[in-house]
Amino acid sequence: MIGHTALFPMFALVLAACAPLVVMSRPTPTPTPPRPTEPQTVIRLPEPRTRGPLSLEETLARRRSVRAYTPEPLTLAEIGQLLWAAQGITDPEGRRTAPSAGARYPLEVYVVLPEAVYHYRPHPHELRLHLPGDRRPALYEAALAQEAVLTAPAVIVITAVYRRTAERYGAQRTPRYVHMEVGHAAQNVLLQAVGLGLGSVPIGAFYDDRVREVLALPAEHEPLYLLPVGHPAAPR
Repeated sequence: MIGHTALFPMFALVLAACAPLVVMSRPTPTPTPPRPTEPQTVIRLPEPRTRGPLSLEETLARRRSVRAYTPEPLTLAEIGQLLWAAQGITDPEGRRTAPSAGARYPLEVYVVLPEAVYHYRPHPHELRLHLPGDRRPALYEAALAQEAVLTAPAVIVITAVYRRTAERYGAQRTPRYVHMEVGHAAQNVLLQAVGLGLGSVPIGAFYDDRVREVLALPAEHEPLYLLPVGHPAAPR
């Protein structure tokens, strides 16, 4: 005869066998918005990620100047992540990914794409149409015919409004602080490119006036860096 205490485990097994099977599925990831093929007045960028597959140490070890790219275009998520790395907002008080002397934030960032030139607005994390059309061939000429500028699917252009910093620190210290800051921002982009499986190269050799003209930059926006970005091409 089976005691009452022995019946409870058996009863539990019968119930478990009769219970319906529940399949636990992973939540469906939010789809990335498609990349517009025609110039848009405003493009809201996907929310930037704050975790990636590579550690900071790995991105530092892997960073190299990459000047040859495949024709594959960048996604909207990749463009947004790169721009966020340059000047993205990181807290409710408006602090950004790159340190800025006195939080004056003199840098303005543009991205040159095949369909248009866009101005990055950090606070709403969006692109605003600045200039329609492909300006890469003209920018290539302004940058002393450096091939990376012509073949990259995106060229990030970092400019500076020196007046913002000069209002607090004066004319003598301003160039030093602004140039330190643009270095911080450019390195962020280079490391973020590695984290996305992309390649980039910092370019400082160009005719300032010609770049300003090609991109129709506002008078106060002084170009300091060109950063072509793309999927690295296989070595020849």
